[in-house]
Amino acid sequence: MKNTVKILLVVILVAFFCINTNAQNSLGKSDDSARIVLNSYIPTQVEGIPSIAKRHLTNKLNQIATKNGMGGSAYNPRFIITPNVSVLTKDITPTAPPMTALTLEVTFYIGDGISGTLFASESIEVKGVGRSETKAYISAIKQIKPSYPAIKELVNTGKAKIIEYYNSKCDFIIKEALTKADRKEFDDAISSLLAVPEVCKECYDKCQDHAVTVYKNKMENECMEKIQQARTARANNNWDEAAVLLSGILPDVSCYNDAQVILKEVEDHRCSVALGKANGAWSSMNSQDAGYWLSQVSADSKCYKDALVLGNSIKAKLKKDEDKEWSFKLKQQQDNVDLKKQAIKAVRDVGVAYGRNQPKTVNYNIRGW
Repeated sequence: MKNTVKILLVVILVAFFCINTNAQNSLGKSDDSARIVLNSYIPTQVEGIPSIAKRHLTNKLNQIATKNGMGGSAYNPRFIITPNVSVLTKDITPTAPPMTALTLEVTFYIGDGISGTLFASESIEVKGVGRSETKAYISAIKQIKPSYPAIKELVNTGKAKIIEYYNSKCDFIIKEALTKADRKEFDDAISSLLAVPEVCKECYDKCQDHAVTVYKNKMENECMEKIQQARTARANNNWDEAAVLLSGILPDVSCYNDAQVILKEVEDHRCSVALGKANGAWSSMNSQDAGYWLSQVSADSKCYKDALVLGNSIKAKLKKDEDKEWSFKLKQQQDNVDLKKQAIKAVRDVGVAYGRNQPKTVNYNIRGW
C-alpha cells in the first residue's frame, strides 16, 4: 500500500472541503472567489433595532454574501460582513391609521473580524413605512438589494483584500499552523491550513502539502498513544479494549507493525478461549454452541488448524450418527478495502469534529469600523 494513505488524504481533504480544482490565482473569476466565505455578523451596538428586524437584517447579509459569490459555511469564521444602522428620520404620518416612517442609513463593512482590519465599507439609504416601528424597520431592510452596484463593488473590494491577505500572510499562516502541530494541536493546525482558498494558488498548494504532513504526524502521535494504552489493557486482561484501540491503525504509520504484534496476541488469546469453549460445548454434545465458538476463531490465529480439525470432526460425527448437515465458518480478517475505508473516515472525522466543536459565538474585534 505504498503511498496509498497519502493519496487518500489528499483526495479526501480536497473533496471534503469542496474546493474547485480549476481555480487560478486571479481576482476576476467569481467561482474562485466563491471559495472565500463571508460570515454574517450583527454587532450588539447596532442602534435599537427590534429583534425581529435584526433577523431580517441577518438574512439580508446572507443574501448579499450568497448572491455575490461569497456564501457558504466556513470552518474559519475570520472574515465577516457586518452592518451599522443609523436612523436619519423618524416620522408619524397624518393618516388613519397613523404609520411610522423611517429613513435609515445602513453602512456595510467587510473585514477581518479577528484582527480588526477593515477591508471595505459602503453606505446606502433606505426608507420604510409600517403600522409599527418594527414593521417600518422590516420594510426599510427589504429595500436593500444584493444586486445594488454599490454593494457589488463593496463585495468585490472585500474579495480582493481577502485574497491579498492570504497571499501576503501565507508564510505566517503555515508557521502558525506548524507551531500548533508542534503543540499537538493537530486538528486546529489542519483547519488553519485548509482554510486557505484555492484562488490563492501558490499558498493553497503549500498548505495542502503541509496539511497532509500534519495529518500523518497526528496519526503517528495517536498510534504511539494507542500502542501504550493497548499494552496497558492487555496487561489488565482487557483484550477486547486492546483490539478496539488498535483496529484503526493504518499500514503507513511507523508503529503499525507493533500494533499488528499486539493484535496477533489478541487474536491468539481469543482463539484459545473460543476453542476451549467449543471443545467444552462438544463434550456435552452441543453442536450448536460448538459451532458458534468455532466461528469466533480467526483463520490466521495459532489454533486455526485445531479449530478446523474439531469442526470437521463434529461435522463427520453428526453426518454419521444423524445424517445431519452442519457447517461452520472461521472468521476472516479485514482486507485492504476496509483499511482504505478507515482512512477516509478518519480524515472526514477530523474536519467534521473540529468544525462542530468550535464556539457558536465568536468575539469579533470591530472597534473603529
